[in-house]
Amino acid sequence: MTKFCLTVTCPSKRGIVAAVSTFLSNNGCNITDSAQFDDPETGNFFMRVSFVPETGAALAELDEKFAEAAKPLDLDYAFHDEATKMKVVIMVSRFGHCLNDLLYRWRIGALPIEIVAVISNHMDYQKVVVNHDIPYYNIKVTKENKPQAEAAIMQVVTDTGAELVVLARYMQILSDEMCQKMSGRIINIHHSFLPSFKGANPYKQAYARGVKLIGATSHYVTADLDEGPIIEQDIIRVTHAQSNDDYVSLGRDVEAQVLARAIHAHAHHRAFLNGNKTVVFPASPGSYSSEKMG
Repeated sequence: MTKFCLTVTCPSKRGIVAAVSTFLSNNGCNITDSAQFDDPETGNFFMRVSFVPETGAALAELDEKFAEAAKPLDLDYAFHDEATKMKVVIMVSRFGHCLNDLLYRWRIGALPIEIVAVISNHMDYQKVVVNHDIPYYNIKVTKENKPQAEAAIMQVVTDTGAELVVLARYMQILSDEMCQKMSGRIINIHHSFLPSFKGANPYKQAYARGVKLIGATSHYVTADLDEGPIIEQDIIRVTHAQSNDDYVSLGRDVEAQVLARAIHAHAHHRAFLNGNKTVVFPASPGSYSSEKMG
């Protein structure tokens, strides 16, 4: 069954929901799921609607017709075919837990994405990536060649038609220029000990301080290091009886799950930038199972 979704961002005003629902109804579309949020602090309105084109309306046709209804309401909108998988480039360094988790979820169909390339500044995961029939690019980054390295990375993104870049524990800082150029299209993952435990061995630092919660944060990348709009977070409890190695192992599990959920939200067009924050609508029933997403 063909299913589309419509995403809307605009200044808050009366009549938006009525205009969207009336347009879809008049064009033979049946709404199957709808979510909206009106933010009184920013004055922004966000909406996501899933619908079935029961009379066979095409995506391009709906997009063209909706422009007339959207103009007086100042709507920033996009139509999406929910069957189309988002093209993704994954970047990784030497910690492979998130990469391996994403490869597994992609292989079993738990993530609505097409992994079109993996980029790394090391060779550690070339074999596992190539064995999945995914192109692997080794682009080394130094202080001297950083502009050239980022140009090579962006060339891969352009050539593959990637719509999203995922930093799956990629341990290089991206330039301000790249962050701005790819605004809202780069997702990162890191532990949630920041800003308390910075630098090397954060889990060792946390263990030494006897923390009781280990967490992970996934966010959009901005020029402010690790401070972009948060998409997804989670935690797990630890006790005095667990070792530093336990902290690391549990932390990796949380990081992998949080990153996968953030990608899932973005790929399903459920995550919206809202200034320094995000609006993330809950997944609709049936969009993924607990077994698949972990």
